[in-house]
Amino acid sequence: MNIGEAASASGVSAKMIRHYEETGLIPRAGRTDAGYRVYGERDVHLLRFIRQARQLGFSMAQVSDLIGLWLDQSRSSRKVKQLAQTHIGELDQRIRELQTMKATLERLAQDCHGDSRPDCPILDALGGQGDCCARQGTSA
Repeated sequence: MNIGEAASASGVSAKMIRHYEETGLIPRAGRTDAGYRVYGERDVHLLRFIRQARQLGFSMAQVSDLIGLWLDQSRSSRKVKQLAQTHIGELDQRIRELQTMKATLERLAQDCHGDSRPDCPILDALGGQGDCCARQGTSA
């Protein structure tokens, strides 16, 4: 199948497939005599694996590690679990950061009158004139 068909079958855009090839995440596709990329079911399966891992928020480096583990039939599931638990910790940290950002924005929005007056604590905080993030413990 060509790159468009592989993209459709895997749910990964043709642009991302090319990117994955360029970065070495997936092997370069075979080519026809005319130079068109050719993909098989195994390639589509790998692309689906990558799409699923990316949807779970794994970084490209983590996806690469997961692919290596997935392809290694002698792997230890301990390594896979460890990678997943590390990612869970990263997600927990990101969730805390997002909750802090949300709380800061909620406070700023509450402090803003939202009327015809030009003064706005949201813009003041963003411009460094107000206390945007210090109270919530965030930094730029």
